[in-house]
Amino acid sequence: MVTIKEVKSTIAIAIAGAFGFIIALIWKDIIIGAMKLAGLWQDGGFSDTTALIIGVFVAIVITLVAVLGILFITKWGGVEKK
Repeated sequence: MVTIKEVKSTIAIAIAGAFGFIIALIWKDIIIGAMKLAGLWQDGGFSDTTALIIGVFVAIVITLVAVLGILFITKWGGVEKK
């Protein structure tokens, strides 16, 4: 039988993985945007350096919020380090 603790742990791991995926997608867009600005990419990207700086700042803020979310959700789920 599955216990509440196992269910909470599984949910916490899934949500933490989703936060990690969001972080990866945001930084992927920043890297592609910077490459476009440098002339190394053709599609998408930033129009100027100011847009890149704003994008990096937003990515840092979202990363910090997601990391705090990961810490909170893993504590809630009781995920143990292996």
